[in-house]
Amino acid sequence: MNQLSQRSPCKVNFVLNPLGLRPDGYHELETLFFPVPLFDELTVASGEPGLVLTCSHPGLPVDGSNLVHKAATQFFQATGLSPAIRIHLEKKLPLAAGLGGGSANAAVTLRLLNQFFDFPLEASALDPIAARLGSDVNFFLQDGPAIGLGRGERIQSLPPFRLLEGKAMVLFHPGFGVSTPWTFKQLSDFPEARNGRPGRASEVAKAFLEGDWPAASAGLYNGLEQPVLRKYPILRLYQDFFRETGAKATLMSGSGSTTFALFDSPEQAKAVLPAFKERFGTSGWFEVAPL
Repeated sequence: MNQLSQRSPCKVNFVLNPLGLRPDGYHELETLFFPVPLFDELTVASGEPGLVLTCSHPGLPVDGSNLVHKAATQFFQATGLSPAIRIHLEKKLPLAAGLGGGSANAAVTLRLLNQFFDFPLEASALDPIAARLGSDVNFFLQDGPAIGLGRGERIQSLPPFRLLEGKAMVLFHPGFGVSTPWTFKQLSDFPEARNGRPGRASEVAKAFLEGDWPAASAGLYNGLEQPVLRKYPILRLYQDFFRETGAKATLMSGSGSTTFALFDSPEQAKAVLPAFKERFGTSGWFEVAPL
């Protein structure tokens, strides 16, 4: 039986800068994406005629509302191939976390199916499909850090950030999600965050690429933090804790609710876990990603 598997990563946003409301109702954005080596896994296998999706997470639907299912459907429409396929999603990343896990699943589905069927589509042909699926999906069609413009779907790939080699990222998801549409709607209460200063993403990318750690850490910015931290002030306490325990920088990723923090080494990052659990309890999703 033909079968192919691929890991599906996540991301954080080192910069997420809304630049105002667009005529189509979306917000114009500039964002600095960074891929994080924590993964779901997708497996594609030959099957009976039709498209069957299964998932290890009981809370995720496996019908046409799932982004993996949508991505597969769009792939078969674009290629004219008839589906006779089974897809399994082994879900390890938290849901509604601001980590782009679902977007990555969709992008990896496109890449995996294209490989499975011996590349009927050029890589560039996957971009418009990804853009229709969601704002973060295009980022996961490539593998390095990138600047995202427009809704986030216009991707400018960047070289690896050597500044972060050997360092580590702590990620904590408290067990509740934050609705992305809700967060953007709340920006109307924060006009300064809703209409950010252009150029932040390229400035921070330049600092990472040139090895300027003070400028990079000082430039981390998420305009969506204001409405989210107003509703969920405990997220600010997580950031305070990480700063107290030696983090070089900390921020909320995407529209939340995951908080991430950068440490000098995996050992230093792992060492904060006991004190974190003592202060905040043992529930939630806590991971250390070596960079």
